Amino acid sequence: MATMDELVEFYGPPISVYTRAQAVEEGVLVDVSEWASPRQMMGGFLVPVAMTRALFTALEKPSKRGEDLRGRAHDVLWMALLAGRRHQEELFQGDPIPYVVLSEGRKRQLQMILDGDGIVIGLAEEDLS
Repeated sequence: MATMDELVEFYGPPISVYTRAQAVEEGVLVDVSEWASPRQMMGGFLVPVAMTRALFTALEKPSKRGEDLRGRAHDVLWMALLAGRRHQEELFQGDPIPYVVLSEGRKRQLQMILDGDGIVIGLAEEDLS
């Protein structure tokens, strides 16, 4: 993966830049770094973690099994942590890592990617780049 300096040298300076902070501010991403931190989750993430709005909205829907948003988010984060550990090499190369979470008795396909600001987790059909 090329560094930002290499990309700027080859292509020239970017016309515009959309930051993670802007995405969180606009609601495109939801910052769940606190929930994902080692203080909140055993073996938690040491980098910032965000979920796409589509995934977070899916987790907010009431559960038939009595699970709350925080519990479902913990399941997503825990499985992401395990997938990240298993596929560290691909993750550090910037490749999306697919993984599965059991939700309402069904398998749900998710993915995560490591970008310059941390981890982004989203639904399998979303473009995380």
